[in-house]
This record gives sequence, structure tokens and C-alpha cells, in this order.
Amino acid sequence: MHTDEDPLSPEFEARRAEARKRLDSLDPAINAPVDLTPDPLRRAWFEAVYATAAGDPAQVPWANLSPHPLTQNWVNGQLRGMEGLRTLDVGCGLGDNAECFAAAGAKVTAFDLVPEAIAWAKRRFPDSTVDYQTGNLFELPDVWHQAFDLIHECYTLQALDVSMVPKALAQLASLLAPGGKLFIIARARAEDEVISGPPWPLPPSFLEVARQAGLVPLMVEDIIATSNVARRHWRALLARA
Repeated sequence: MHTDEDPLSPEFEARRAEARKRLDSLDPAINAPVDLTPDPLRRAWFEAVYATAAGDPAQVPWANLSPHPLTQNWVNGQLRGMEGLRTLDVGCGLGDNAECFAAAGAKVTAFDLVPEAIAWAKRRFPDSTVDYQTGNLFELPDVWHQAFDLIHECYTLQALDVSMVPKALAQLASLLAPGGKLFIIARARAEDEVISGPPWPLPPSFLEVARQAGLVPLMVEDIIATSNVARRHWRALLARA
């Protein structure tokens, strides 16, 4: 275990930069056609990320050891509170976003594709009220159907082969209870912007894809780069129609 786990420290940043180079060399999706990646879920690569991290969060590119700032800011602004809200955190990684919702009073279930991510989250938060589980977005338990008041999706859609996004949105919609809401954080791009990935930022048309999945936009923010968020992002709240 590395003693330096401050994501803002030069040592952490240097380890992360080296990790990105190493992990890019292992990723078959790098520079592949956006709809022809050999492993649409990228399971093998995600497993390799955690298997080779050796307990160092700097080796996990999305592990900043704190909630995403756009998530934390939104949770802080919920004046009606989140007490008891049945919440699902998708692709939870090391657990920071899930713990953010739990701290606000939500009843949180969190899952990730990689077992080691879940084990790591449990080690970090041994007294957590979050129900951490290993799971595949496209093969989730039947009891989760229409079971959640709120679903938080941060960076999962953009990590999928773009051909999988409509199916993913439909699956997320199926997990929402009547009146439930899907909260999305993702990198954004213009519709005609040429992209290479992964990740693959979402264009504005993802909202129409969401409508086709039965999700109606309640709030859509197109956020320019800031000191806390280095790239353009979407922050959207969608309701089950």
C-alpha cells in the first residue's frame, strides 16, 4: 500500500501518468472503430486495471478517493433530502460516490463489474451501510427490476462501446421504480465531433436515445471545463416516463 494517497500530490499524479501509459497499452479498444471494439463491455481490461493496481489507487484512472464533484454538488443541493431513497450506484469502483449518497441518508446499493473493485470498496469502508455487490449491468438480479427511486450513473455509459449505449439506457430505465430518476454524469462532445477512445464522450443525441428508452429529461446541464472538471460534461436528470 502506498502511503501517498493524495490525488493532488505530485507523487500521486506521476504514478497515475505512468499507469495511464501502461493501461493504454493493454486496452484493445484504444483507437479501434467506436462500434467495433472486440470486447464491448471491456471486461478483460477493467479486470486488468484492478489486478495490476497492487493496492495503489493511482493505478486506477478514475479513483480520485472522493465523490465526483458534479455528484457531490448535486447531492448537497437536494433541499428535500435523500433520506431512505432507494439508490443504485452503477459501476461504483472504489465506492466514493456510493458513500456520498449514503452519507446523505439514501439506502444505497452499489455494483461493479470487477470483483476486486467491490472488495477494495469494502476494505475502504468497512462500516458502510452501502450494499456492495459484483454485477454486470446487462445481467442484474430480477429483484432489481423497478426497484430503485434513483440511479446514479457516472462514467459508465462513456466507457462502453457506443453500440451498447441504447441497450444500457434501456436497462437502466427498467431498474427504475415508477417516478424514479436516472442521474447521469458523463463527458460531453458535439454531435459532429470526431472522437477516439475510450472513453467515448456522449453527443447531444444521447438524450433522444434515452427518450426511446422511456426516459424524459428533467434537467440537462452542458458544463464547460472548470477548475474541478477539466473537460466538458453533461449532468442530466431523467425520469422514467
